Amino acid sequence: MTEPNTAAKACICLWYDGTALEAAEFYAATFPDTHVTRVERSPSDYPDGSEGDVLTVEFSLMGIDCFGLNGGPQFPHSEAFSFQIATDTQQETDRYWNAIVNNGGAESACGWCKDKWGLCWQITPRALTQALSDPDRDAARRAMQAMMTMQKIDIAAIEAARKGETA
Repeated sequence: MTEPNTAAKACICLWYDGTALEAAEFYAATFPDTHVTRVERSPSDYPDGSEGDVLTVEFSLMGIDCFGLNGGPQFPHSEAFSFQIATDTQQETDRYWNAIVNNGGAESACGWCKDKWGLCWQITPRALTQALSDPDRDAARRAMQAMMTMQKIDIAAIEAARKGETA
């Protein structure tokens, strides 16, 4: 009897160099509503691996279906793709940022960071999104200028800039 296909019709495929399971398990430990759903291992040896090696990992990242493919070193991640994670508090922002950066990742600018597998993340407080869309365009401009000086977003500094207050 054939198992029914329960996979989503569309998902995000992320290419890894043999570390898809490690990455998916890290994401599951870091983000809520994230879990590994399936691991497929090679049924035989192949040019870049052996029978039993992890070929693919299906996981859900905060409700987004993902497929981790251990394809090799040919195609590293780039800033052309990122996950944007909306946060509600500085504590939540700090937790996600620190988990990524302190686990072999790297800081970037304006709320962007990169995990140790090269995947890019935007840890974006909702306060920043609201400030940048403020109908008072001077307030939005001040918030934008403040953001441009940051790596991890500081919500209090964004709100102060939006109000025209100096730190």
